[in-house]
Amino acid sequence: MIGDARNPRLTLLGTALVALVLSAVPLPHVLDLLRPDFLLLIVIWFALMLPRAGGLVTAWCAGLGLDAFHGVALGENALAFVVVAFIVHRFHLRVRMYPLRQQVLVVLLLLCLYQFLMFWIDGVTGHPLNAWVRWLPVLTGTVLWPVLSGFLGRLLTRR
Repeated sequence: MIGDARNPRLTLLGTALVALVLSAVPLPHVLDLLRPDFLLLIVIWFALMLPRAGGLVTAWCAGLGLDAFHGVALGENALAFVVVAFIVHRFHLRVRMYPLRQQVLVVLLLLCLYQFLMFWIDGVTGHPLNAWVRWLPVLTGTVLWPVLSGFLGRLLTRR
């Protein structure tokens, strides 16, 4: 069972695997450009709501898994995931007290930070930089956040 309230790490592992599969499902080009960063959203939610289960090691492992799955330079997603997870972990008590509208704004900033770090790493490593298209997953991830947050909250509290 994915939603086990006694073992949130099992829930984290199950949802991370589902998010990894969702990031690899082949889609038409237009929909692929709009695909949100599911695994990053899962890491943000667990670092925000269950910081002991979703810590920096979890973010690093999730980023390495995404690197290996997509065949990019090993460690670039891992580095960006750890930076985002560190910020979430540092301010999780404050952000959890925000209403959902303000949490959406915080998630928007975190997704922008992730995309900026990926943009910077791609520039340093000499990968082609595709201008404004890389910011579309930020918008779709921000729109998806309230739904994902509610779903994961109910999944974890279900018995």
